Formats: sequence, C-alpha cells, structure tokens
Amino acid sequence: MDDILLAVNGTLMRGLELNPNLLAVGATFVRETSTQPVYRLWSINDAHPAMIRVKSGGTAVAVEVWRISPAGLASVLRKEPPGLCVGKVVLADGEEVLGVLGEPILCQDQREITSFGGWRVYIAREKS
Repeated sequence: MDDILLAVNGTLMRGLELNPNLLAVGATFVRETSTQPVYRLWSINDAHPAMIRVKSGGTAVAVEVWRISPAGLASVLRKEPPGLCVGKVVLADGEEVLGVLGEPILCQDQREITSFGGWRVYIAREKS
C-alpha cells in the first residue's frame, strides 16, 4: 500500500512529547505548512491541542506534514489521547491530506487557543 500524508498540529510534531511515536513506525517529515483558515484550536488541559474545522471564525493553524505507512498510522492512532481522531485537513495550498482532529465534545470547557495560530506558539508563550 502507498504511504499516507498526515498533518499533525500538536504533540506529534518534531521535538515534542509524542513525536517518538511517529519515528518508531518509520514516518518521515515532509514539510512545515499551515491549514487553510477554516480551523479553530483548543488546549486540552494544556497537555495537547484539538483542532476542529468550522464554517466561520477559523484561522490558519501551523502543522507538520509527515509521510507514514497505513500500518504505522494505525499504530500511532492507538497511542493518541482520547478524543483525537483522523479526518481530512485542507492545507494552505489547497492540498487535502489526512490530519489529526479533535472531537467537538473534547473541546467543551477547554481553553480556546485559536488566536495563537498553533500549538508551538501557545506552549512557548505559556512557558515565558
């Protein structure tokens, strides 16, 4: 089977806590980019983000694109926090790839961080 392009927007990104899960299955980094401005982002207990596509009020969210095998994707997904799932994500250039999204219920009563434009910016500002 052909490898899959996967957009990640949180702890799976290079250098962050769950990135070893991608590396362990042989996933390879392709590029940094962003989504089209149709997503909102929440911090889930400051442990990881959840990104949801919206009709209005969205922004471009920073993501990394990785190449991964179907079996590798299944392995990585089994290790993702509850409430995260895979769906189609539209990148800034219009390309549609699979990506990590959050279930809407996961975001209830959580801090919206859309204005930060991405998880890395949010965690950097929180630490400073």
